[in-house]
Amino acid sequence: MDNMSYVTLALYFIAMLGIGLFAYKNSTSDMSGYLLGGRKVSPQVTALSAGASDMSGWMLMGLPGAMFVMGYETIFIAIGLTLGALINYIVVAPKLRVFTEVANDALTIPEFFANRFCKPKGSIRVISAVIIVLFFTLYTSAGLVAGGKLFESAFGLSYHLGLIVTLAVVVSYTLLGGFLAVSMTDFVQGCIMFLALILVPVVAYMQFDGINDLNNFAQQSIPSFSASMSDVSFWALLSSLAWGLGYFGQPHIIVRFMAIRSVKDINVARTIGMSWMLVTIVGALATGLVGVAYANKFGLVVEDPETIFIIFSNLLFHPLISGFLMAAILAAIMSTISSQLLVSASSLTEDIYRLKAGKQASEKESVRIGRFGVAGVAIMAMLLALDSSNSILSLVSNAWAGFGAAFGPLVLISLYHKNLTHKAAVAGIITGAVTVLFWIYAPILSDGRALSSVVYEIVPGFILSSAVIWIVSRISTAPNENTITLFNKTNQILTEQK
Repeated sequence: MDNMSYVTLALYFIAMLGIGLFAYKNSTSDMSGYLLGGRKVSPQVTALSAGASDMSGWMLMGLPGAMFVMGYETIFIAIGLTLGALINYIVVAPKLRVFTEVANDALTIPEFFANRFCKPKGSIRVISAVIIVLFFTLYTSAGLVAGGKLFESAFGLSYHLGLIVTLAVVVSYTLLGGFLAVSMTDFVQGCIMFLALILVPVVAYMQFDGINDLNNFAQQSIPSFSASMSDVSFWALLSSLAWGLGYFGQPHIIVRFMAIRSVKDINVARTIGMSWMLVTIVGALATGLVGVAYANKFGLVVEDPETIFIIFSNLLFHPLISGFLMAAILAAIMSTISSQLLVSASSLTEDIYRLKAGKQASEKESVRIGRFGVAGVAIMAMLLALDSSNSILSLVSNAWAGFGAAFGPLVLISLYHKNLTHKAAVAGIITGAVTVLFWIYAPILSDGRALSSVVYEIVPGFILSSAVIWIVSRISTAPNENTITLFNKTNQILTEQK
């Protein structure tokens, strides 16, 4: 890369650290400020922060790589994600914003679950926190793998050096500014990603003589659109669309709904967020499609399909623009890592440490412990990411399924079913998480493969978790009056605010 590209990247790093310093001076006096920005986040920041933390390095690397290898079948993943995100804004966001505040101002998802059942020290809180730390460590490692591949492919530097640099910058601003820093940097990073995912596929497409020329070269490696649509099996279609189920249980996404300043702002956030998502996800798919056609037309050797965005950035653009596009990849990576680290730290602090320490833990001490939590999870994720052969999309899909199955059914049922019981909630979480892990790792098929090779693990995980919650709620003791009062109060406030 040219020196101008490095200058662009250096300015980007400085800007992110500057935002972290600004947030440090404005929001970290207590845990509400550190973890939720005091519930005063604007709809614009909420929308782009939710989008950027959702669409991580897999958006610019994993999804184009999947299109490069799988072809048009990848479109179904995009459809599932888009529908899931839209339903999340409509069904989950408004109620979660009100309910978490009514439930004794819950700052984390595990705390919300506990307060929802009027059991602030209930087992559900610790179990949820452990699952969050477990799957977010895996999820964060996917982002670090993307960072390592970026530095190796674009800069010719060591993969492991890329891990360290990526981690150092994102941990620094997350440690400093907490939720406000994460949300503000996500907003900037979301804007960068938006522009990059328009610019790269459009410029790459200009190397062809039209859509027919592009299709002809693309079909040398992947089936045509009509062939792809007709050859997709039922299980492949179900697995791809089922990605949308994951949205309801992603702590780093739904926590944005808890932090928005009012229910009335959610409609604005939804419009901005969904518009942003449609453009970026189409841009990511287009990058992969144009990439496979470009490779065939010009004899380009692509050793790792997940680096096609990086290859285009270096081949087709002026060094100054190339630096901006590299910053876009870093933006995608860092926006998600920072969100995941913060949610993991909040669970370690609020749902494990502070719960055990009780009143002995001051606000200042809790914030300090939260920062230690950020560093601890980051180190564990880096150890998992040391193997550069890991697939970004594969790591993301596993963690996405884990959260979607463990928390998704419970979030939905918690918000809409007042007779849900604490025992049912605990059973549902454990069932979802265990099913996903079994589906991924148990080599029970005749050829030694796991069941995830047949159908995406979120499908059985989500179904079994939902079924267990329903059955156990039916056979266990009904919730107490205080729990039902919280539920009814939430509905009343929501009606008034709308």
